Amino acid sequence: MGLEEEIQELEDEIASTPYNKSTEAHIGRLKSKLAEKKEKLEQQASSGGGGGYGVEKHGDATVALVGFPSVGKSTLLNALTNAESETGAYEFTTLDVYPGMLKHKGANIQILDVPGLIEGAAGGRGGGKEVLSVVRTADLIVFLISVFEIDQYDRLREELYKNKIRLDQDPPWVNVRKKGKDGISVNTATGVELDDETVKAVLREHGYVNADVTIGEQLDIDQLIDGVMDNRVYLPSLVAVNKADLIEPDYLPKVEDELQERDIDPEEAIFISAEEEKGLDSLTERIWEELGLIRIYMDKPGRGVDREEPLILREGDTVDDACEKLGGSFDERFRFARVTGPSAKHDEQQVGRDHELADEDILRIVANR
Repeated sequence: MGLEEEIQELEDEIASTPYNKSTEAHIGRLKSKLAEKKEKLEQQASSGGGGGYGVEKHGDATVALVGFPSVGKSTLLNALTNAESETGAYEFTTLDVYPGMLKHKGANIQILDVPGLIEGAAGGRGGGKEVLSVVRTADLIVFLISVFEIDQYDRLREELYKNKIRLDQDPPWVNVRKKGKDGISVNTATGVELDDETVKAVLREHGYVNADVTIGEQLDIDQLIDGVMDNRVYLPSLVAVNKADLIEPDYLPKVEDELQERDIDPEEAIFISAEEEKGLDSLTERIWEELGLIRIYMDKPGRGVDREEPLILREGDTVDDACEKLGGSFDERFRFARVTGPSAKHDEQQVGRDHELADEDILRIVANR
């Protein structure tokens, strides 16, 4: 029996097994076997020349436009970036990825129009694995769906999930440390419902014989497997609903109901018309917010504060991160910094490398000559 048949058998058995406490460990073993066999199948496909795709990242952040064919991704790319006349293509065996650069608040945000996903992409249909390998490198995923086909969202998320892309969630708090003897010991936080035998069954299927396992939060079997395998990508996402200019007002409640059925707040979804270039300002601002970008205005000796070309960092970044992005010899020459703005207690506050910066701070680096 080939790997694909074994995978199908496991999926069928999981689907036909009722989930309860008495079957939990068994289902954990089945799902672990399934994950391992899918991993093996993917490695075989990659060794045959089907993997290894990538895209060179430029700018301060990268956004992947994900959608089915003909949903309007290229039109949106051109509307956001004016890329039509200057765009190039990253040539792969089975796809072209078209980039454009969105300039917003001094940041350069790379937008990638990847070929339209189709069902079965995670299994390789339509060059899907190559497409998904590009998506995994992004900092943010923008789902572009048609206002008349909201159910496209379900199929897109499923394809991304199958390719180990986890959306809008943090990595599970699972720590596995191998040891030389004494089997598998499990330590779980209060409130974790998975029993120890289920956890041990999952680890054994992944080749662990002796290990200390710590689980710090409530999670299900799938999240446990994600944590043990530790090769998932965790990305934020947002939803843009295209062709909104074509719907009648009395059709809007139906669209909102369909969004809510998928746990998408209609107030959070961005309704746009790529063709008519409507709603694009709102989309651009949401992209900025979801990426967590901040502007740092550098106070340059003898030249004053540069507000035209800010240093672009991420929320939570520090003076040390700013020095790293600026490059040069700051590591050896850095003495201290002065900050004026939202993160400072007062103007010209003297701070060290670990000071956390905020949007629109003014930063001056004081260095040894």
